[in-house]
Amino acid sequence: ALRRDAALNGVRTEPVDEGAVTTIRGEIEASNMDAVPLEKAPKVAVYAPPNAAPWDDAVTMALQYAGISFTKIWDPQVIGGALREYDWLHLHHEDFTGQYSKFFLIYSGMPWLADMVQSNSQMARQLGFQTVPDLKKAVARGIRSYVDNGGFLFAMCTATETIDLALAAHNVDIAATFADGTPIDPDADAKLDWSQAFAFTGGHLEPNPLIASFSDIDGHQVNAGSRRQPLGAFKLFNFSAKIDPVPTMLVQNHRQVIPDFYGLTTSFLRNRLKPGATVLAEEEGAPWVKYIHSDLGKGTWTFFGGHDPEDPQHQIGDPPTDLSLHPHSPGYRLILNNVLFPAAKKRELKT
Repeated sequence: ALRRDAALNGVRTEPVDEGAVTTIRGEIEASNMDAVPLEKAPKVAVYAPPNAAPWDDAVTMALQYAGISFTKIWDPQVIGGALREYDWLHLHHEDFTGQYSKFFLIYSGMPWLADMVQSNSQMARQLGFQTVPDLKKAVARGIRSYVDNGGFLFAMCTATETIDLALAAHNVDIAATFADGTPIDPDADAKLDWSQAFAFTGGHLEPNPLIASFSDIDGHQVNAGSRRQPLGAFKLFNFSAKIDPVPTMLVQNHRQVIPDFYGLTTSFLRNRLKPGATVLAEEEGAPWVKYIHSDLGKGTWTFFGGHDPEDPQHQIGDPPTDLSLHPHSPGYRLILNNVLFPAAKKRELKT
C-alpha cells in the first residue's frame, strides 16, 4: 500500500535487503551524513485569518501538496492558549505590527483590504483589545511563549520581521495613525526592547505610512522605491551531520545555490541579526542573509525570507503556484525540511 501510494504521488521507491541496508549505513557512517529516526508526525498549525488574503501561502500549498495534515488557527486560539496542542507552528504574510501590511493607504477601496480591516477590528474588540496593533502584540507574545515552552516555529515573508518588531515594541506605539488612531511614537526606535525579539536587534522603523516597508531589517526593500534591491541567488551552508544535525536537516537539498524570490520581507541584514542566530543560507557578497535558525528556551525558531520560491516577483493578485509543475523545487524542499525537523528523535548529548 505504501509503495502504491508513493507511486501515485510520483515518488520512486526501491526495496532493499539487509545487505543493502548494511551498505547504506556504512556509507552514511563514512560520509558527512547521519541516520535520524523520525518518531512521530508533528501536529501542525498554520496561523491564518479565516478570510485569508487572495494571494497564496507557500507553506499551506506545500503541506497540501505533500499530503501533510494541518489545522488553521488564528488570534482567538493563540490568545486562548491553544498553541500548546501543536508541535509546529507556521506564520507567513501576517503583519504583527497591526498595520495591514501597510497596504491601508495604498490599496484603499479594495474589497479584500476592507475585509481584512473589518475582520481584524472585530476580532480585537471581541477579545477585549482597544486596537488591532494591541491585539497583534499580544498574539506575538503568545507565540514567543509557545516557542519558549518547547514549540517549533517556522516563519516566512512579513511574519519574520513583524513578529520581532511587535515583540520589541511591547510598550511602544509603532503603528501608523490609520491602524490605531494615534501617530507613531517619535522616539520609537530608541524605546524598542530587542531582548524580547527572536532574531533581530537594532532595527530602525520605516515611519512613512505610504511605504509598504516596516524597517531596515529587510535587505531588499521591495516596495521602497530607490531602496529596492535586485534578486540574486542564495547559497546554503554545509554543516556537519554528526555534530550539527539540526541545521543539517534544515538545509538538506539537491541544490546548494537557489534563485532568490521576493516577499514583503525578502532577506535579513546581517548587521541586524542577534549574535546567537545561525545563518543557514546567504547571498554571497551581499549584506543580507536568507535563512536563519536558533533556539529560544525549550523550543526553536526558523525564519526564511521571501514569499513563494516558485513565484519570485510575487505580485498581489497572482494566481496560486501549481506545485505539480515544480515537483523538484529546491525552495519548497527547504519548507518541507522544517516539517520533518520536529519529528526527529532528539539525541542525548554527552556531558
